[in-house]
Amino acid sequence: MSIADEGASASCADGSAPDWLARLAERLRDGGARRRPLLPRVLQSRAVPPGVRARPASVLMLFGDDASGHESDGVQGGDVLLTQRAATLRHHSGQVAFPGGAADPGDGGPVQTALREAEEETGLRPDGVQPLAVMPELFVPPSKFLVSPVLAYWREPCPIRVVDEAETSRVTRVPVADLVDPANRFQVQYRQVFTGPAFMVDGMLVWGFTAGLLSALITEAGWEREWDTGDIRELDITLAEVDEQATRR
Repeated sequence: MSIADEGASASCADGSAPDWLARLAERLRDGGARRRPLLPRVLQSRAVPPGVRARPASVLMLFGDDASGHESDGVQGGDVLLTQRAATLRHHSGQVAFPGGAADPGDGGPVQTALREAEEETGLRPDGVQPLAVMPELFVPPSKFLVSPVLAYWREPCPIRVVDEAETSRVTRVPVADLVDPANRFQVQYRQVFTGPAFMVDGMLVWGFTAGLLSALITEAGWEREWDTGDIRELDITLAEVDEQATRR
């Protein structure tokens, strides 16, 4: 489903999104499902297995203008909204993620689902967000969600916060400059089950589904700087190190 199918009132064609983000949105819309091979291998095979009943869901990949003034390779001080899930949750506990969740019957499509979930998790005002593109659906096996990633521009930023501590432990804006910094990039390996991209930013380990999407966006946008893909770390050990560092702070 496209933005137009959902009746969204804005598109990157109106010029309100910054050039660095508008170009990415255009590439995603033009490429459509053909862009799937550009995703990290950990996401490429995420189709719904036969006999599995998947539940529709969306995540909001919300980029804004970073007030801290970071700049990197044409990304004019951009940042992205991320959350950290509560450690007590059944699925993906403690993981860093885009705001998002399962679709409700009253949602009009992936964009409305992503905006509603982001508002519930972070206090985001949906009327300040400009949807730009919807990526192909990706299946997430642990939760059996069929996720539609929604790219958007934070046209009118507002204060954000943890709304429900039972679901979310942290809400933050991470500069794109930090994500593309080679010093913050590596890969994680989980018990030889999978190997995928990861980021260490703002005291958080970003890995799995979210890191895969971020890596794909960085590559597609042309923001990527050469980094050591041979730096592969064990996920369990890296998570333990992050937890230890957090305890010391």
